[in-house]
Amino acid sequence: MKMQKRRFRIGELANRVDVERFVIRFWEKEFNIKTDRSDGKQRFYTEDDYNMFKRIKELLYGEGFTIAGAKKHLKSKNKKPTETRITLAKKTDEHKKEIRKLERRKEELSTQIINLQKKLMKLRELL
Repeated sequence: MKMQKRRFRIGELANRVDVERFVIRFWEKEFNIKTDRSDGKQRFYTEDDYNMFKRIKELLYGEGFTIAGAKKHLKSKNKKPTETRITLAKKTDEHKKEIRKLERRKEELSTQIINLQKKLMKLRELL
């Protein structure tokens, strides 16, 4: 005998996530979540769907993400670990280059400040 996964209707899912039904429908559309439908086109949600909607709610209401930000965050979380490591390595290299540029600029500015202080001292001596 085959066990079926637990499925929820939209009202039960909305109660579990603690949002209104229209919010579930809106997020389904915005986050491109494909759900199972009956022959009569009634929505059915799985435990995985529940977890996804719960996570979306945490991102939007709890962590203050915008919808666009939450989409990007969820998309980045779905990358394979190797893709994420490559992306992080590239960003790390870019940040190191930027830090080196800023350090060089800081040295240049320090030198300019010292030169200006010397000129100021000479001007004071002349007065």
